[in-house]
Amino acid sequence: MTDAHETAADSSLRTTGGAPPDDDGSSATEAPIPLLEPREGIPPVIADEAALARVIAAFEAGSGPVAVDAERASGYRYGQRAYLVQLRRQGAGTALIDPVACPDLSALGEALSGVEWVLHAATQDLPCLREIGMVPTRLFDTELAGRLAGFPRVGLGAMVEGVLGFVLEKGHSAVDWSTRPLPEPWLRYAALDVELLVDLRDALEKELDRQGKLEWARQEFDAIASAPPPEPRKDPWRRTSGMHKVRRRRQLAVVRELWQTRDRIAQRRDVSPGKVLGDTAIVEAALAVPANVHALAALNGFGHRMSKRQLEQWQAAVDRAKALSEAQLPQPGQPVTGPPPPRAWADKDPVAAARLSAARAGVSALAEQLNMPQENLITPDTVRRVCWEPPAVVDAESVAAALAGYGARPWQVELVTPVLVEALSVEEA
Repeated sequence: MTDAHETAADSSLRTTGGAPPDDDGSSATEAPIPLLEPREGIPPVIADEAALARVIAAFEAGSGPVAVDAERASGYRYGQRAYLVQLRRQGAGTALIDPVACPDLSALGEALSGVEWVLHAATQDLPCLREIGMVPTRLFDTELAGRLAGFPRVGLGAMVEGVLGFVLEKGHSAVDWSTRPLPEPWLRYAALDVELLVDLRDALEKELDRQGKLEWARQEFDAIASAPPPEPRKDPWRRTSGMHKVRRRRQLAVVRELWQTRDRIAQRRDVSPGKVLGDTAIVEAALAVPANVHALAALNGFGHRMSKRQLEQWQAAVDRAKALSEAQLPQPGQPVTGPPPPRAWADKDPVAAARLSAARAGVSALAEQLNMPQENLITPDTVRRVCWEPPAVVDAESVAAALAGYGARPWQVELVTPVLVEALSVEEA
């Protein structure tokens, strides 16, 4: 058994709950310490080029990793742009940058090129950072590190409390960060988000190393840093909440027209689409296909405090869907490029279903042994694809090649290949 197969965590890392259990199943219970103020106080918000130039120079001259965070206005504004960027680095302190006033931070990104960026849940912040010119070449994701190390709760607050023994304020995570000027309590919260991020990184690195998982984590971090921007989602209107109720093609067309109309309005007004028209209202209209504005106004989500002009614009969208020819109507489902849904496997291919069942059981057992979530050991989609279309000759070499072809990292290939070789041989049993 390797060090990675041991799930206990070094009790010296923790002062309170939230970390992996000790070897004897116990956990430390010292009371956490509230973190109320940044060490150097709340820094001024950087909102002009001269101040930004000073920050760039300071952070370029700093040492060690740089903690990076971004605040968006999800639920308030259209899109996922950054409305505040927080950084902290030894020798430079903490900086709060307004990307609305300073929309091009590529010079800062270049100054930090080659420096390890420490982020929590990096994939959430990287898209909005990329928009303003900040793209890391190296990173350390403290949330992902926590998952690999076996922490049951991996939110930033839980990790800081569980590993470092400090309590972060939680009250401003979902506020409207597009507000200007930003209130002082929000700025304090934002500064504290990066206050201990490097400390957390250092502690997690030691824990990953102790468990024999540090190289695994580095491969994961490199994969995130080198990943290209995601492709735009095809037919995003199909993700409207409640779509499972919509079955007829004409009704699907109503959803599409209303969704696209809402999206144009939301983008023009720079507000969250949900503030323009709720998903529930869109589905209601699709199921009813109202004949006129009066019928539309009687539906949930349309009549209350909605002006005649607004009702007319939504009815116009419904009417456009009603006027489409049969050939123009959307198909009920999107083209499937991968395996069918697992629930259909038993009917379509019972042997494949048996392979998948064996593979899932094997992956689950291994993940439990390694004390990490199954999806971090190997993605469920990869397991499904290999089980649905296994190599012609099932052996360690062919299965390893198949896993690598679906994007599995070397550490995942090494660990999961024996499990899948056994599962894919179930048809021969």
